[in-house]
Amino acid sequence: MKLLIVGAGSMGRWVADTLSAEVAFADTDARVAEAAATAHGGRAVSTDTDERFDAVCLAVPISAVESAIATFAPNADSAVFDVTGVMASPLSALREHAADRERASYHPLFAPENAPGNVAAVVDEGGPTLDAVDEAFTVAGNDVFETTAGEHDGAMKTVQSGAHAAVLAYALAADDVREEFATPVSAALDDIVDTVTGGTPRVYAEIQETFDGASAVAEAAARIADADGDAFERLYREAGRHESVEPDELGRGVGDDGGEER
Repeated sequence: MKLLIVGAGSMGRWVADTLSAEVAFADTDARVAEAAATAHGGRAVSTDTDERFDAVCLAVPISAVESAIATFAPNADSAVFDVTGVMASPLSALREHAADRERASYHPLFAPENAPGNVAAVVDEGGPTLDAVDEAFTVAGNDVFETTAGEHDGAMKTVQSGAHAAVLAYALAADDVREEFATPVSAALDDIVDTVTGGTPRVYAEIQETFDGASAVAEAAARIADADGDAFERLYREAGRHESVEPDELGRGVGDDGGEER
């Protein structure tokens, strides 16, 4: 397979590592494309190339995917797909600009350094080229699962935008305390903060701009802040999906040790 990967960042390089293909990279930064080509045994092409490929993969920022599809879909003979992290808008653009070719939107739900993992997939028009892409993802140890654009983009509001907002809010609100005061919960949160803040700010900003999960997190935090004892207990059970528990003779719920963690 001759494959053009548009976007020579970490996700584009992951695609090159995962698929068995003769790879070319195109990037708005020609030096990045050259570096990726050198690292992955491929070659770099200019962003105005008219060369034809069996498939074109868009591994660009969310904000650039629709224009990238319009620009590079004509370079594909068989298939066009993206790995940008949003699905509704790329699929719409693919239907417009690659109507007579195989087309799909994939979302690897992990940073490339954490591969393999789950890969969400909407194959809008299948065929042998995308079958080979699916197989390569699976052979590499990934779990490729089918979804819809609506289900995927709705889920990202919770698992990406909301989760990131909650973690960043904790980090921004937290005081600097001695390490000895760490609890299992706070230590785990601190580790997650390190994971989130070790990425690229612009990528996280685009997720927030695309999937508005932060508002729901802010509203939930306000409910907790305003809750009295009874209201807090209801929110606590709602958050944990707990069944109602009867207090024991000490006024504690069954299984409650009376503190955070021991």
